[in-house]
Amino acid sequence: MKMAEPNVLKPHPPEFERFLYASVGEDRNGYVVTVLSTLARLGLDPWKETAELVALGRDAARARLGTLLTRFPDVPTLESDHGRVAGELSKLLPESPPSQTLKRTASTVANGSLGKSGVIWTILAIVFLLYQAMSTVGSGSGP
Repeated sequence: MKMAEPNVLKPHPPEFERFLYASVGEDRNGYVVTVLSTLARLGLDPWKETAELVALGRDAARARLGTLLTRFPDVPTLESDHGRVAGELSKLLPESPPSQTLKRTASTVANGSLGKSGVIWTILAIVFLLYQAMSTVGSGSGP
């Protein structure tokens, strides 16, 4: 019997967490906004973008991050302070040799493929949707 991949339930690299959950500042309502939220609000996949930033290297990542932060109006202080914030955040990106998880994520990003865990989640989602549809049809046929 083949064992499931250890990261099926947590497919994202743990090396990214320190960066993705770091604050970029407070929004207009006083709530802390994370890098993850910022990237998602910009319409980017946070893990894919982080993998690409890591692949760029520290200096290029800082420049790219600065450009992204200038496009994010939800945090008023970024308008004048995006360069400093980008510099601080880029220091949180993993710099050691990539782990197997990081290599797998970067490979998935480069290939555009889901891998085994993505296929499993897709199949589970389809099964769930079919179950929901059948439940709805079954409950609608009353006396």
